[in-house]
Amino acid sequence: MSVSESYRENWESYWRGTSDAPGEAIWDADPALSAARDVDRLAPHADLSLPIVDLGCGNGTQTRYLATRFGRALGVDLSHAAVAHARRADPAGTAEFRQLSLTDPAAVRELREDLGDVNVYMRAVIHQSDAPDRRPVAEAVATLIGRRGRGFVTELTEESKATLARLAESPGGPPLKLRRVFDHGLKPADAGNAEVPDLLAEAGLRILAEGPTALAQTEQWADGSRVELPARWFVVAGVAAG
Repeated sequence: MSVSESYRENWESYWRGTSDAPGEAIWDADPALSAARDVDRLAPHADLSLPIVDLGCGNGTQTRYLATRFGRALGVDLSHAAVAHARRADPAGTAEFRQLSLTDPAAVRELREDLGDVNVYMRAVIHQSDAPDRRPVAEAVATLIGRRGRGFVTELTEESKATLARLAESPGGPPLKLRRVFDHGLKPADAGNAEVPDLLAEAGLRILAEGPTALAQTEQWADGSRVELPARWFVVAGVAAG
């Protein structure tokens, strides 16, 4: 199975039209507000000496932070343009970046063979994937973590739709960063609340810990406060993991 060409092109066009300026993507929050907190939730359950793979890494902001907490960090993304952004933003080679479709099982298995068991970081990928692609995305997590690795998965909840709708109704219409998401045919918060844990279980993953959270965005409300989208996080292991 592979993603549709229209879905792939939507992401290519989005990233081709995005500058290298930090925070231009609405989800490109400072790692102190995202990956740093997430790694603290993952750490009690994971072997931090294993590499970590950032699935759907975008321009690599979170991947570069992950490289400071793990011995090796690799970011993968469906979009060639996103990977190009990530590499330009990391001239020192703090992290590694590759183009990869999570719905390509052969490519995922090849990565697993290259790296062995890894930890996985996946922030808000399932909710915006096309419905037929969501289970393969969850299965990619299971393949990569193997027996020793652990995964950190965080996804928007249905409640975030109301937040996005309210933001879209701002005076003057949706803020530019949100408008660009819609203009490129991307679909935030498209998965239901029960769907994510069900997909994880169907992929052979066991939930070790979970809880509510909010994904910080780079847009602000009229009063200057940061937009945050309701979400839920999960730490997962393979069923056969010790």
